[in-house]
Amino acid sequence: MDKTEKMKDGTEVTIRRLAPGDLDKLMDFYGSLPEEDRKYLKFDVTDRKAVAKRLRRVETGDDIRIVAVHGGLIVASGALELTGEAWSKHQGEIRVMVARSFQHRGLGQIMIRELYFIAVQNQLTTIVARMMRPQAGAQKIFRRLGFREESLFPDFVKDIGGGSQDLIIMRCEVKDLWKELDRLFSESDWQRCRD
Repeated sequence: MDKTEKMKDGTEVTIRRLAPGDLDKLMDFYGSLPEEDRKYLKFDVTDRKAVAKRLRRVETGDDIRIVAVHGGLIVASGALELTGEAWSKHQGEIRVMVARSFQHRGLGQIMIRELYFIAVQNQLTTIVARMMRPQAGAQKIFRRLGFREESLFPDFVKDIGGGSQDLIIMRCEVKDLWKELDRLFSESDWQRCRD
């Protein structure tokens, strides 16, 4: 799957599947994230055992993870988490994390587009995104991509510091996500990223 993509500013990154041997590079990436970016994540990404456990989910096929690499370093990580349960096998949960120095350059959209292609290959019809209320930037991005808020659970989850947070669940049909991705890429001067 290795693909070379250009961000808005022309910087090239390689998008590829996460490999079992990427644990050290992934830990370096997570360790470089500011605490504010890690605070609202689903699990403690500085805990090597927790990250290794997530990598095992890739090996079993429960998760599909991709990374963006620049200069030999991971600069973004994306996941499509599959439930494997019969009643929700048509759904996947999407997650994307981008290094601060690569944010606002279109890399997040590239990662989401690649995860969209993977969702189609896996015959998913619905993509879900879960986040805590303070993650306003993520909510804005997902709304722009056609996701809508489906549920709000007050004080339902804990952030890394132990504080109670509201959980927001957003949802988008795969066919609608493509329309928004196509519109975003075609309305900008950034058409070189389109397949």
